[in-house]
Amino acid sequence: MSGPQSRLGSVLSHLVGSKSAAPESSSSGERQVTGPVNRHVLSPTLFLERAAAIEPDAEAIVHITANGRTLRRNYAEFADRARGLAWYFSFHGFRRIGILAPNTPAFLETIFASGAAGAVLVPANYRLIAADIAYIFELAEVDIIVADNQFASLLTEGKDCFASSRPNIPILVDADIDTTEGELRGAFDAAVLAGLRFESHRPNPEDRGWAGLHAFVAAQPGREPLDENDTIAIPFTSGTTAKPKGVEFSHRGAYLAALANVVESGLNGQGTGSDNDHDQAARCRYLWTLPLFHAVGWTFPWSVCAVRGTHVCLRKIDYELIWKLLREERITHFNAAPTVNTLLCASPAAERLAQPVMVTVAASPPTAHLFEQMEKLNLHPVHVYGMTETYGPVTRSYILPAWKKLPGHQKFERMARQGHGFLTSLPVRVIKTDNDGHPVRVANQQGTTAFVDVPRDGRTIGEIVFQGNLCAKGYYKDPTATAKLFDGGVLHSGDLAVMHPDGSLHILDRAKDIIISGGENISSVALESVLVEHPDVLEAAVVAVPDSHWGERPKAYLTTRTASGGDGKPVPIEQQAFLDWVKHQSGVGRFMVPREVEVVRELPKTSTGKLQKNVLRQWAIKGTPDDVKVT
Repeated sequence: MSGPQSRLGSVLSHLVGSKSAAPESSSSGERQVTGPVNRHVLSPTLFLERAAAIEPDAEAIVHITANGRTLRRNYAEFADRARGLAWYFSFHGFRRIGILAPNTPAFLETIFASGAAGAVLVPANYRLIAADIAYIFELAEVDIIVADNQFASLLTEGKDCFASSRPNIPILVDADIDTTEGELRGAFDAAVLAGLRFESHRPNPEDRGWAGLHAFVAAQPGREPLDENDTIAIPFTSGTTAKPKGVEFSHRGAYLAALANVVESGLNGQGTGSDNDHDQAARCRYLWTLPLFHAVGWTFPWSVCAVRGTHVCLRKIDYELIWKLLREERITHFNAAPTVNTLLCASPAAERLAQPVMVTVAASPPTAHLFEQMEKLNLHPVHVYGMTETYGPVTRSYILPAWKKLPGHQKFERMARQGHGFLTSLPVRVIKTDNDGHPVRVANQQGTTAFVDVPRDGRTIGEIVFQGNLCAKGYYKDPTATAKLFDGGVLHSGDLAVMHPDGSLHILDRAKDIIISGGENISSVALESVLVEHPDVLEAAVVAVPDSHWGERPKAYLTTRTASGGDGKPVPIEQQAFLDWVKHQSGVGRFMVPREVEVVRELPKTSTGKLQKNVLRQWAIKGTPDDVKVT
């Protein structure tokens, strides 16, 4: 790899100016910048080169490779490899970079290389079927794909695979095995090395400043200097009920979302200003349990680099391994959906950690019970809420000192609220809806109509909407869906919530998941949070089933804890005994008591851990599949 001077700016050279303020190189090699001096392009790609400039020897990546070896790279090596890959993309004119991989160093390097080359990253979920992966890459018009060796066959095998319709698109396969300098292996590593060779042969190889890559990229036909509103990535929604939609992230939005995560998840809260600032134990050590393909890891790849933290990569969810890494790698932070945290807490390997770990929790509404269990293990929840359309998290439940004095587990009930808007966004709103869940508009003095916010009474239900910096640009190649998303000048979430007197948000359900029984609205989320309080219940999911008298009644699907003794069998639950507990000990109203209960081996979830209520509704109609029934 190249020396320290070569890594200090080349990756990000095109970010100095914008379309109105582009950097230029003089004949003497000095950099000149035209345009305003009081602004620069906001792009999170800057954070890697900055980290390498400040602490090139700081540990950047720890990873257990596909062949079981532990790989460690510092920021100098991380930046070098990303820069080499960026030059490779630029030299060949690749503008849409697909990636199909688990949480590996190659994924992180591709994120930064794509941004540095002024290209657009298109991550795909490797858990999808080949046809859906092909749909994503074809819609986004990728011109090269980085693929992990384990999942490359999804692109090349079968009649519905991507290669069957796009055989000429190159695929860089990453073997994800331990490598050392001079022993690069596979097409992906070969591309990194080739890119570094391209850089060494540029017209002014001694100019290691920011103008290097910019001058190269800008010289390509049709290229313009980067604008911060340009698209940096197109992550796709999960597509549980329809085809996945590509969400356009801008450089500016990703930058502001990444900085918000630094603050809201406390990534920079350890070691600051102490004598231990250079001790690896004092810096953020982030475990990648959250899939990087999901909203580009909620923008945390950029956030962790912004604080010069360590990325501890994880190829797949393995609860025993997670507990091992939490202890041995001195993890300080990770992100995970409630279902992952539930199973992590229930793992036989679970034990209270010596050091506190901050856990950013999102994806579906968590329960107070889960937060109580997590804190017993020294896992401290940072409850956030958001969507792919908001770059991931956009609200946070801020834990206040006064909550410590609340009786019982009221503290955890407050923590289960979705809270307030992020630092770099605008305040979240909840607007009034009609009985069918559609937003209500009223005439205003200007002769137009506008949405009306619900009162802050903790009771009136409305739809959550967003405005501000952390709203994505829209859906790629889908103007109809984009217009619906931004109808009325706000971003519609489709989630129903109340607003408490303190201005905090509290989600009740998605509009389609509200159960209307005898004229009463039942929140499936609220009922689920009660059912998991039963000592034998691990997870609960509630959907509506038809009822001849009440119109609808709740049906509960449960998973149970494993019996003590190590045989791994779930604890049996007798339906009538459980319903009696709900009626007499849970504290819910009689109209909320489920009509029936079914215990299953596992609940259907998306690849990001969200409950698939649409699948449960099908089970309620057609019967639960035999492979998930508990007999």
